Amino acid sequence: MATAQDPTLAFKRLEPADIFEALDALGFRASGQFLALNSYENRVYKLGIEDDEDIVVKFYRPGRWSDESILEEHDFAWELAETDIPVVAPLEIDGETLFKTGPFRLAVYPCRGGRPPELDNEDQLRQLGRFVARIHLVGETADFEHRPRVDIESYALNSRDFLLEAGFIPDEMQGVYAGIADDVIAGVEQCFERTGHVAELRLHGDFHPGNVLVAGEAFHIVDLDDTRSGPAVQDLWMFLSGDREEQTPQLNTLLDGYQEFRRFDARELNIVEALRSLRIMYYAAWIARRWDDPAFKQAFPWFDSRRYWDEHILALREQVSLMQEPPLEWRDF
Repeated sequence: MATAQDPTLAFKRLEPADIFEALDALGFRASGQFLALNSYENRVYKLGIEDDEDIVVKFYRPGRWSDESILEEHDFAWELAETDIPVVAPLEIDGETLFKTGPFRLAVYPCRGGRPPELDNEDQLRQLGRFVARIHLVGETADFEHRPRVDIESYALNSRDFLLEAGFIPDEMQGVYAGIADDVIAGVEQCFERTGHVAELRLHGDFHPGNVLVAGEAFHIVDLDDTRSGPAVQDLWMFLSGDREEQTPQLNTLLDGYQEFRRFDARELNIVEALRSLRIMYYAAWIARRWDDPAFKQAFPWFDSRRYWDEHILALREQVSLMQEPPLEWRDF
């Protein structure tokens, strides 16, 4: 059992005994069934509970979010769930959703199963579009106070600067990376300038197939850990895959569903590849920032290899070209 009171050290050394003790303090009696779920930013586990349904417990990574920002995430999840959007919101116990036991902060969720949606299934894509629109109808009714924005500074500028200073990029490739990163940032800025002003609203923020579970006819939307403010298309573009010919019908099906509930601003299609570029840059810096966590070395053993940086730079070059192409076509009728 981890005894360290330093939150960061305790988080790295989190053991089953810590998890069972934390749940026991909240009144849950674990049956002994225990499964670590696929999460790197936080520690997330599925646990069996005696004479009750399984639960999922999330231990928050220290230093990433303030208590206020976590509670704002929880409040948004409940706000969505209370309008019958199938978001899996944290359980409320004695009026609280964020709990502290020793050095840990945690939340408990009902366990919901299912498979990721099939992106070639038009019915599922259309339903996803409807859900995104309904999330945005709620999201535009208020503003976040403690959550970040989808912006160039946090996703690209900070990521570029961190990677260049942290020593992960091979010395002989630093100049190449710096040059292509600057080209990407310039391309992103041009895409946003071309788009003009678009509304920002509260978003899921990290809406991709892995954060949707489909079980029969039921959908479950999970993991609002990255909820933030930004343009509506941020919650749509990650459901587009393949080349332009493949993405175009996917987009149209998504927006067919979306427009049943909320008007979509077509100008935002100009920033789809810009948002993809921001995510690629942010993802590399995210791994680098977490590299002292043993879980990341185990999950991403190729990260500090030359091959990784060759492929990363190539991906950025491709994004520079893609950002210069016309946006995807949408039949708005």
